[in-house]
Amino acid sequence: MNTVIHLFSGLLVFSLGAAVGSFLNVVIYRIPAGISLLYPPSRCPVCLTRLRPYDNIPILGWILLRGQCRYCHTSISYRYPLIETLTAILFLWVFLLLGWQWQTLSYWIFLSWLLALGMIDLDTLTLPHPLTKWGLITGVVIQTVMPGLTGGWQATLIGFSESVVAAVIGIWLFDLVRWGGAIAMKQDVMGGGDGKLAALIGAWLGWKLLLLTFFLGSTLGAIVGVGGIALGLIHRRQPIPFGPFLAVAAMVAALFGDALMNSYLDWLFPGMIQGIILAATHGGAIV
Repeated sequence: MNTVIHLFSGLLVFSLGAAVGSFLNVVIYRIPAGISLLYPPSRCPVCLTRLRPYDNIPILGWILLRGQCRYCHTSISYRYPLIETLTAILFLWVFLLLGWQWQTLSYWIFLSWLLALGMIDLDTLTLPHPLTKWGLITGVVIQTVMPGLTGGWQATLIGFSESVVAAVIGIWLFDLVRWGGAIAMKQDVMGGGDGKLAALIGAWLGWKLLLLTFFLGSTLGAIVGVGGIALGLIHRRQPIPFGPFLAVAAMVAALFGDALMNSYLDWLFPGMIQGIILAATHGGAIV
């Protein structure tokens, strides 16, 4: 019976994630174009025919239509079901890690926001201010309210202050990198939106995981940039969006950040961390 419940819960979460991914496709396409998210209803961008509900089934709709509009037979990008599938997998992954709790919902919201911003930056080399602004505000609110559910007003105050401080660190850190890079390279090395995205990430994850995100995102961006130049896929002066790297790094930090940092500290200071813990818990000397 428990197995059936778990399978049903997993299928429900996967379906929810796919549905959210379908909405993210709308966000990714419409916000840069300045089109309302609510009107007009979903339609083919070529023949403008309004899509029927059965054409809009996440993932399955694209498969049943064989990647073509039912009405004008224009090809539908594979990216639509890909984003729906990726969102569904992320939702399921978070659920398997955390189960049914409020933190699960907050992670779903955060990862969805990152996915939308990363894809928009990849398409347009921009990070829309409304998305970064409201993502930051939502992060501060959630990181303020959630600790208070179990820890009272003191936890609420701590959550609020830590979230705001991390957001400030994020935007200052990236502004310093942007200004320093512009002086050293005599060209813009980072867009102004990247600092706002960093502030958003800091508001959600705190300053420690923000720094981990910065390290992972910079490393990933360097690997892709150097590799792309070496293979002739990217020109040396070609602008590369940093948002997607930050988004991927923040997802990794959110899901595995604590484990990564603990593993790194254990490798860097073997035995020291355990010794400190033993000394603190038993009141003895570090041996």
